[in-house]
Amino acid sequence: MKYINTMKRKWSMVIVLLLSLLNQLKAANTDGTIQWTMLVFSLFGGLALFLFGMEQMSEGMKKTAGDKMRSILSALTNNRFIAMTVGAFVTMVIQSSSATTVMLVSFVQSQLMTFSQSLGVILGADIGTTITAQLIAFKLTDYALLMIAVGFAIRMFSMKENNKHIGEVIMGFGILFFGMKLMSDAMKPLRSFEPFIELLKGLENPLLGLLVGSIFTALIQSSSAFTGIIIVLAQQGLLTLDAGIPLIFGANIGTCVTAGLASIGTSREAKRVALAHVLFKVGGVAIFILWIPIFADMIRWLSPVGSGTGLEKLAAETPRQIANAHTIFNVSLAFIFLPFTNFFANIILKIYPEKKEEKGVQPITWHLDDDVISIPALAIDLARSEILRMGKILERMLEAVIEPFTTNEQLQDKIYPQLSLVEGIEMREEKLDYLDERIVRYLRKIGQQELSENQIQEVYGMMSIVNDIESIGDTIEKNMIPLIAKKSGLQLDFSGEGKEELIVYHSKICKQVNRFKKAFSNMDKEKAEKIIKKEGKYSALETKYRISHLERLHQERKESIETHEIHMELMDLLKQINVYSGEIAKTIHSLGKLNFD
Repeated sequence: MKYINTMKRKWSMVIVLLLSLLNQLKAANTDGTIQWTMLVFSLFGGLALFLFGMEQMSEGMKKTAGDKMRSILSALTNNRFIAMTVGAFVTMVIQSSSATTVMLVSFVQSQLMTFSQSLGVILGADIGTTITAQLIAFKLTDYALLMIAVGFAIRMFSMKENNKHIGEVIMGFGILFFGMKLMSDAMKPLRSFEPFIELLKGLENPLLGLLVGSIFTALIQSSSAFTGIIIVLAQQGLLTLDAGIPLIFGANIGTCVTAGLASIGTSREAKRVALAHVLFKVGGVAIFILWIPIFADMIRWLSPVGSGTGLEKLAAETPRQIANAHTIFNVSLAFIFLPFTNFFANIILKIYPEKKEEKGVQPITWHLDDDVISIPALAIDLARSEILRMGKILERMLEAVIEPFTTNEQLQDKIYPQLSLVEGIEMREEKLDYLDERIVRYLRKIGQQELSENQIQEVYGMMSIVNDIESIGDTIEKNMIPLIAKKSGLQLDFSGEGKEELIVYHSKICKQVNRFKKAFSNMDKEKAEKIIKKEGKYSALETKYRISHLERLHQERKESIETHEIHMELMDLLKQINVYSGEIAKTIHSLGKLNFD
């Protein structure tokens, strides 16, 4: 996989060089006629570089900051404004609203935030995406090749992985601006081509501009790319602000098509997020489209005034005005809709209501998303969330399994009363088996990506933890459950002392499982060390209780004799779980030593 990625980078640099040479050719002859073939080649070649540069820049940012962005999002409170602000910041850093959306879906599924709360983050994410347009509006095309050279040098010669990613970001910026230069130079001959000028003037019709922007954005699957094209046209003086605003509105609607297509075949949470995008964007455009002249005047008032006159002045002012219109539109939407997120959430939940089986007895994954495999930092975080869910399921199994040994009553599952206690345990073991298979498969896919040494260790460490959790589940289901039937067939119960020892020792082991669950959530090596110390202490306690039981046998106590086999086997199985917990803690401790910054 690393070889493939390396080859991709090499070929991309070859393309850059070829298009650089192509740019030396003129799209117009000396007599003023347009060479349409060269114009099309330069235009589409520039667009290809622009899109590639955006991808390169985005990937570099996600690799650089992806490890921390999820933790920032997870710290959200119920404050809607904070949620919006954090959503804008995270999306601005990782340059991917889709990655932010994936994280949101994961949080909603795991009940770390409500769907209503996530809507504030969605509105913020829309603001974060406008930063790209603001950057594009700065005319940095003259420095494009310098940025490519600097980024490439950092990528090639830096020893630190994080610095390599920063090099990718800089190189991506350079390729993006170089693509803009190619498109801009290609369009210069069109300044005097009257049919094209008349066509662009026609876009001042709001409905036509809206339609063109929506279709074009849906086709290229990137609102940022289409916004870049609009700015390039503006830099040549070919586009007015009044024509650019409907195109910007269309781009915002077109990006909803992308979100809708991405949600096909996904969870209901993902579909809700996509629908929220549609409602916000379509609703916002419906509000603003009737006020375009007023909105344009406001943008002109807020934007810097350019020098010169006529075409020169238009080319100097309009790019920044369009970028500002894009930003102010999305900021305005956020503040308009933010007070009504609960209202929108209720509408969306009625359209896509919760299905009981999604979080019921049927085994499903809540967090794993194949769409982010190419972003290892985020994909690893999603796998960690799913493993943490395995820990919670295991904890419920272990807490429940002791009850049939301490009471003779017919017991039901506390969460699913339609199931008996034993059926509930068996159902959760099926979930663990299902999650074990899915998580390991997901981690293997992550392992096929280009990973840092720390990420490689984390992936294999998580595989080990998944295996140990599943082994504990097997111990409960395959070994402890049969003992319940044995115990119910006995005429006598455990002795009072024996039952108390079992209850105490079981509670200690439950605490171990709870501890490794908490330690794993943050890769806390101090908590892992505590588990390892407790493992030895609890092993000694088991030995002490075993001796006490043997003393009761020596005293020929009937209860102890009748329940001897079950008592000893149950204690031994709890001891095994203690050992597994210690092994998990050792893995967490080793991972906690890694530097993930």
